[in-house]
Amino acid sequence: MDRFKQLETFASVAAKGSLSAAAQAEGIAPAVIGRRLDALEERLGVKLLVRTTRKITLTFEGSAFLEDCQRIINDMQNAEASVSAGGVKASGHVRVSAPAGFGRRHVAPLVAAFTTLHPDVSVSLDLTDRMIDLVNEGFDCAVRLGELPDSSLVSLKLGENRRVCVASPEYLQKRGKPATLSALADHNCLALGASANQQRGWVFQQDGKVVTIKVSGTMECSDGAVLHEWCLEGRGLAWRSWWEVGADIGAGRLLSVLDDFAAPPIGIHAVFPQRRHLPLRVRLFLDLLKHTYAAPGYWEALVS
Repeated sequence: MDRFKQLETFASVAAKGSLSAAAQAEGIAPAVIGRRLDALEERLGVKLLVRTTRKITLTFEGSAFLEDCQRIINDMQNAEASVSAGGVKASGHVRVSAPAGFGRRHVAPLVAAFTTLHPDVSVSLDLTDRMIDLVNEGFDCAVRLGELPDSSLVSLKLGENRRVCVASPEYLQKRGKPATLSALADHNCLALGASANQQRGWVFQQDGKVVTIKVSGTMECSDGAVLHEWCLEGRGLAWRSWWEVGADIGAGRLLSVLDDFAAPPIGIHAVFPQRRHLPLRVRLFLDLLKHTYAAPGYWEALVS
């Protein structure tokens, strides 16, 4: 049995949630899908899916394997497209969504570059921190930071984002540099407002465990860009993404603290609906994102 077909079948079942739905999409009997999955699991020696009459659930190994399968399938489709497309030009319209702050700095410039490279393609960039519904709202792809709860979407890892605790030199000169996580209680912490979706505290790592610290201060805001500005003005400590403050750290406008307690980085992903053949214009845009963020020194250049 073809190994690549097994991977495609596994990814399709995981995305659609049932053998019958995957079989219907391919125009074959569910029993054929079942035999492919059995052969894949037997070859790997692990259980990838827990199948009951009511639902299908990914095992721990299955979840890890799914991301690799999606990457392999996407790479294969892109490789085939690059050959079969030949001299065909990309055309049409692409709708993209990205988080507001990250999108302004790291997606919008690439949209401009992309339309220069492909003048027959137009792009709509929607910058919002709301979790949009790609399928029902008609988006081709979205850039997302952190966990990806919706398994019906295909994900492509673009890079990693780490969070750092920062303050201005002036603030630290007046208030001192915190050396422990408990010392945050003695500092003015610039936190996201309680109405913000991301208000869950600041995340660190201590004694090998990820911990969330509830912080407080005299100022809070639901807009991360405002917190960034307040931090630059010396108003307090802030917990911000490297993509946002890396240049400030490099220029000495901000200093990072509590680096020994930094939490593991979170993923930067592109997500898009499960499709057998993505339009060439979408594939090319995703390629530009991935190659740009994966380029040696792209994130390090923020501090140069």
